[in-house]
Amino acid sequence: MPAPQIKTKAIVLRRTNYGEADRVLQLLTPDYGKLSAIAKGVRREKSKLAGGIELFAICDVTIISGKREIGTLTSARLDTFFAQIMKDYQRMQFAYEVIKQVGKATDGINEPAFYHLLEVSYRSLDNIEIDLRIIETWFWLQLAILLGVGLNLSIDANGNKLVAGERYEFDISESALYQKQTGRFTTDHIKLLRVLSAHSPHVAAQVQGLNDLIPDCLWLARQAAAH
Repeated sequence: MPAPQIKTKAIVLRRTNYGEADRVLQLLTPDYGKLSAIAKGVRREKSKLAGGIELFAICDVTIISGKREIGTLTSARLDTFFAQIMKDYQRMQFAYEVIKQVGKATDGINEPAFYHLLEVSYRSLDNIEIDLRIIETWFWLQLAILLGVGLNLSIDANGNKLVAGERYEFDISESALYQKQTGRFTTDHIKLLRVLSAHSPHVAAQVQGLNDLIPDCLWLARQAAAH
């Protein structure tokens, strides 16, 4: 009986040279979670696989399952290559951070939402009209949600409903907002954080007054994801 064959979309998380011409790939897929596969001969000049396993891309791959955890890549084709990411150093560096964080988060977890998180991050980073800080804030908020430590934007640390017109501070140890007269977070901050938690960076980019709000929101999103 022939070995099982998998055809799927995939995003490359890691590429490791192996032997003289091979490369071991770590892939994230929407239906199978994280997969490992060896691309034989891919580092040779005329390899048909090489162009289909780029970083910062969505690929169509075919993998034959192996006897162990690692399969064999038999075909690969680029579906979408996010070329703009490579043209901006800061966006590229954050794209690498996204790969790192998603790769770590998906160890032992098969959750399609992580693939979606990575795909939307790439599409957003590829759109140079979206402020990088918006994308970063969105990513950290979404990652926190998927890790089960999402920021509570409905009630404060004491269980009271967040009130319009009040100011809040963030308790790092409790990972929650609490009311404080001189707090740095206003109703507008909370509204933006709610938009970023529920919508894509493209939608959040339409919010008025972003420049004044996004630095504090980015700080808060990072704190949430750190827990």
